[in-house]
Amino acid sequence: MVMSHEANNMKVIFLPFISTSHIIPMVDMARVFAMYGVDVTIITTKGNAAIFQKSIDRDFNRGRSIKTHVLEFPAKQVGLPVGVETFNADTPLDMSPKIYYGLAILQPQIEKLFEELEADCIVSDMFHPWTVGVAAKLGIQRIIFYAASVLSRSAVHTLEQHATHTRVDHDSEKFTMVGLPHKLEMTRLQLPDWMRKSNAYGQLMKMINDSATKSYGAVFNSFHDFEGAYEEHYKNAFGTKCWSLGPVSLWANQDVSDKSERGDTKVEEGEDSDLLKWLNSKKENSVLYVSFGSLNKFPLSQLVEIAHALETSSHDFIWVVRKNNDKEGEDEGFMEEFEKRVKESNKGYLIWGWAPQLLILENQAIGAMVTHCGWNTIVESMNVGLPMVTWPLFAEHFFNEKLVVDVLRIGVSVGAKEWRNWNEFGSEVVKRDEIGKAIGLVMENGKEAEEMRLRAKGLSDDAKKAILVGGSSHANLIQLIEELKSLKLQRLNGLCCC
Repeated sequence: MVMSHEANNMKVIFLPFISTSHIIPMVDMARVFAMYGVDVTIITTKGNAAIFQKSIDRDFNRGRSIKTHVLEFPAKQVGLPVGVETFNADTPLDMSPKIYYGLAILQPQIEKLFEELEADCIVSDMFHPWTVGVAAKLGIQRIIFYAASVLSRSAVHTLEQHATHTRVDHDSEKFTMVGLPHKLEMTRLQLPDWMRKSNAYGQLMKMINDSATKSYGAVFNSFHDFEGAYEEHYKNAFGTKCWSLGPVSLWANQDVSDKSERGDTKVEEGEDSDLLKWLNSKKENSVLYVSFGSLNKFPLSQLVEIAHALETSSHDFIWVVRKNNDKEGEDEGFMEEFEKRVKESNKGYLIWGWAPQLLILENQAIGAMVTHCGWNTIVESMNVGLPMVTWPLFAEHFFNEKLVVDVLRIGVSVGAKEWRNWNEFGSEVVKRDEIGKAIGLVMENGKEAEEMRLRAKGLSDDAKKAILVGGSSHANLIQLIEELKSLKLQRLNGLCCC
């Protein structure tokens, strides 16, 4: 018989999807596993490894068993320039299918690595549904990772089961999602296009959901006090286990170097940082942080409305801006003039491209944020207890808005009505008056804003407790690791007995 100590050396492989918003939380989760004695390998391509490799090197130097296995992306083979291998706001529309093709070419190589590295478990992003079959063939567990809320996965499932969105007369009519722990209403316009009309992405989602039911379980970057009711719903709906292990950004990034180098940039803390000096000069809770994630870009018409709303508001702001490469000259002229004005008045600070979000959010000057409702940003806002102006755009954002505004009541909707694809502008332009009104509701000192702030601070306290010994996420992680060790021991003894 194999003794239990031989099963303690757990080798877990993490396979992220090649999009920044998926990579960052999965890598943070992998780092948390390594903190608790798991031998971790992250498999990705060279260009994507650059997003997080410094944090892995730091963890390795801290004595943790964690490494990155880097693959060469077949750029030449699929007709892409070297270095184009990530889905983000700068990815040209015509190059997206080629990136998917390159990923498909790498699949046999990744499959071989699972065997060569002697994985005991595969933690795979939802966009790699094929890994469930590979894990079954190897006789090991596959756990699906969602870079999304538990509520969003539960909502999609209930809509697929009950199809209540098909029973309304027009796209802007509200319907109720049945079977969820809360009464939540949406319109068809707010649903992803693949839920309204069959397309190729809908077929992929069916494969993903099928792989979820065949997986050992699912892991989420969430915590019990945030989405506990939906954890139970997910388990019942998919018939598998489910662990909330978050907030992973709070758990994995304990010092300034972790926070400042998370993602695509580095911002030094102290005198050399113009951004932090500007923030530190502002009063507590006086600055609005505006960011729409790594995949979004707006047309000039929308940028104008946002700029006007921010400039005429009574609050200072930081705005993270993505360049629109399709109309660069037109956008840049307006935005450069705007930036010059707000810089001279000391009212605003524009960040072009990637922002050191964790460092910004934890600064005492930040009072609230405007968000696209990407899950990473929502969780990171909760870490520090910030109320939100919600502006959902694509993916599962409209579902996440329901959690923030209707369930937790820590945000105000800007009034976005129409879902769009991540690589399209869409037809909706939210007007300056609506933006300004929502900003006022979260930043002013009225009763509603104060109650939202108190609820958000309460959730922040819950988030911090969740990752401590005795907390819900800590307990879930230890339970999952122990289960995997027990399953490895059973497997090894089964092999020995053959």
